[in-house]
Amino acid sequence: MPSSRLPAAFVAVLFVCSQSVSGSYPKAQNVTWESTNFKTLLTWEPKPSKDYSYTVEFSAIGENRHRNPHCIRTPETSCDLTRSLTDLKAVYSADVLSEPPLGVTSDLIEFPHTSSPKFCPYEDTVIGKPDFKLDVSEDKKKTTLYVSDPVTALFKDGRQLTIRDIFSEELQYKVTYRKAKSSGRKEYFSKNSTIELTNLDQRESYCFYVQAYIPSRRADKQLGDFSQTQCSRNEDASIFEMYSVGVIIGAIFFILLLISIIVAVTVSCYKCRKNAQKRGKDSVPLNSVIP
Repeated sequence: MPSSRLPAAFVAVLFVCSQSVSGSYPKAQNVTWESTNFKTLLTWEPKPSKDYSYTVEFSAIGENRHRNPHCIRTPETSCDLTRSLTDLKAVYSADVLSEPPLGVTSDLIEFPHTSSPKFCPYEDTVIGKPDFKLDVSEDKKKTTLYVSDPVTALFKDGRQLTIRDIFSEELQYKVTYRKAKSSGRKEYFSKNSTIELTNLDQRESYCFYVQAYIPSRRADKQLGDFSQTQCSRNEDASIFEMYSVGVIIGAIFFILLLISIIVAVTVSCYKCRKNAQKRGKDSVPLNSVIP
């Protein structure tokens, strides 16, 4: 009856091969997607030694896998897939394979690999901070924010696309504002890039910041990055309305100190001049008395 045990030599070969694979080609770790305004990178760790490299394979779920020509047997730990993910609403996955360096062959049929989380550009890319200009009407009854739609890393017919080109009517802007001297905040949502606010106190200065808002996304992906904060100026406000009591007292103290220094220097200079004149008179010899 034939033995069911494998030959010892064959087992030894398998053991050596498995050790060679795990020792020479360690798996990639922390494979993640990084995407802002549709600029999409796949990143991972660690930096490879000279003995191995990485290759990236990706595909939309249910479709054939592809390779980016710039990410085949590379020593890098990131791969720019911005132009490769052509269907923005598709869900993608990627594998990072650990392979021999470019130009080196191997007898392995399947290389160690690590899979990424799933990623959908339309749903998951972060919307960067928008820029906006602030304008207050002459009668101060209306404050207008002119928001510039952030540009993306995508192009069509030679033109760089904005987030409005991609999200169209789904794109809104969330404006958060407060009185300059208050911490209480209010919010306003607009479907347009030109945002008019007419319910503000005409005697107050206000501070504003803006975020892109995509309500169709899941809650943790709906809002983009904060813009820089801009504040309006109330030219009719009194000095007591524009500045705190501490600031006013500090300014008064500084002015008084400056006046005191000027007076002290002036008095010192005057005394020095008088003393110099007196010493000059004392040093003049008496005129000889004529008999």
